[in-house]
Parts: sequence; structure tokens; C-alpha cells
Amino acid sequence: MRSRTPDRLCAEAVELAREAAVDAARPGTVGDYLGAVADGDRVVTHLFECQEPGYRGWRWAVTVARASRARVVTLDETVLLPGPEAVLAPVWVPWSDRLRPGDLGTGDLLPTEPDDLRLEPGFSGEDAPPPNSATPEALAEQEPGPLPRTGEIGAVADELGMRRARVLSRLGLHLAAERWEDDFGPRTPMAQAAPASCQTCGFLVPLAGSLRQAFGVCANEYAPADGRVVSFGYGCGAHSEAAVMPQPPQPPPPVIDETKVDALSLHDTPAPSPAADPEPDQPAT
Repeated sequence: MRSRTPDRLCAEAVELAREAAVDAARPGTVGDYLGAVADGDRVVTHLFECQEPGYRGWRWAVTVARASRARVVTLDETVLLPGPEAVLAPVWVPWSDRLRPGDLGTGDLLPTEPDDLRLEPGFSGEDAPPPNSATPEALAEQEPGPLPRTGEIGAVADELGMRRARVLSRLGLHLAAERWEDDFGPRTPMAQAAPASCQTCGFLVPLAGSLRQAFGVCANEYAPADGRVVSFGYGCGAHSEAAVMPQPPQPPPPVIDETKVDALSLHDTPAPSPAADPEPDQPAT
């Protein structure tokens, strides 16, 4: 095996390598000479410090070579390579491992793997009775015994998605109702000053279940409780039936009416009164 001793002519071509690095880099970003590395027979790479902001620890690598029995050293390539203390980007991680809750944006599609542990087969059909089989009622009349699983209440609940391992107890419902009434209940200052309660507001969306009798969700974007659970006793100024524009104020009548003309006398003496007509039963003199 031949030794990788740097070729003398290629190792001496430091200025040729520096000129190539200066031509490739931005002005003033090629630093000190760091040495040479033999890449092969008559192939040497010269290293220069990179002073480019954001590339700390990187080096300009300029490779020079010469042909066999030739005295002229030629330029091979100029690249920017990371050094032992260079700042590098993290190791590439597949997108499926980098994805986090909240990363999905509008218009994005998130495919799921066939073996996703978060999913399991739904209704597989294994528990269904064979085609053209008797109904559960007919089977109960013929052979007393347990009905098929498809006739059970639990199976129907599973298919409709209503069966859960645990649900809220009466205590849990009571504690939730207390929290919601403290934030948006009838005792809040906003409710005390409201023209009406949420029970009569058209923007109220009632909850499901037993809480439907006392709580709902506000759907008015201008209300302070928009998107929150509110008590029927809560209220605010954005009530649907309180959005009536007030009547414009009527100004009082003017003290001086400039739209009329007042008759004024031109002399100080009173005007002569008109002559009285003679009575019809007296002869004229």
C-alpha cells in the first residue's frame, strides 16, 4: 500500500488554493491557512478558516491535483466543509417521528400507518350471525338461552359509540357545575348588569345529558363568554333580544323661532283705527 504523503508540488500550491477560496467566498471571509491533507496520489486538499457569520468551525476546502509527470498544478474543486467543532444541523428525523400535537394546519393531510397502535379494527363482522339466520326473537322462542351478542344492549352501545369504561359521577357533575357557575354564573358582575339571562338568548347552545337543564355554550363572537360553558342564569350585553338600537334624542323646541316673520311698526304713533261703517237703519246726512 502506497503512503499518502502529500505531493510536494501540490502541497506548495497554497496561493493557488487561497485564490480559488477567495473567488468562491464572500470578500473578507477566508481566514488563516489550516494545513493540507493528501487525498491520493498527486491530489491534495488545502484547508482555510471560514469567517462567514453563522458558519463557525467550518473550513474552505480547496483540492488541487497534477497529472503524472506534469509540473503544473491545476484546481480541482472548492467547497465549504464542516470542521471538528462546526455547528451542524440536527440529525435528520423522519416526519412521522417529528410530528407533535398542534402541528397539523389547514389543508394538511396526516396519513396513519396500517399498524398504528392508536387504532384498532372496528366492527369486524365476526360476531354477526350468518346470512339468512333466524332473528334473536325467533331463537329465543325455539331454544331458551342467551341471545347472540348482536342482540345485547352493550353491543348496540358499542356500535353507536356510546359505551365508555367510566363516566362522570354525581359528584363530578356537581363539581363541574360549581366551577362553571363561578366563572360564568348569575352571581358575576356581568350577569348582574345584563338586560336578560342566557336562558332566553338565541346564541345559547345547550349541553347534552343532565347538564342540559342548567348549562350551555355561548356562540356569540362578541360576547365575553364566546365558546365557554355558561349557566342559564348568566348574561351579558350581547343578548340576542337586547340588541335594539336606542331612539335618537329629540332636541327641545328653539327659544327663538327664526323660521317665522314678526310684524313691526315703522312709527312710534299707533296706526289709525279703521272708520266704522254707518248703521243701515240711519239715513245718511
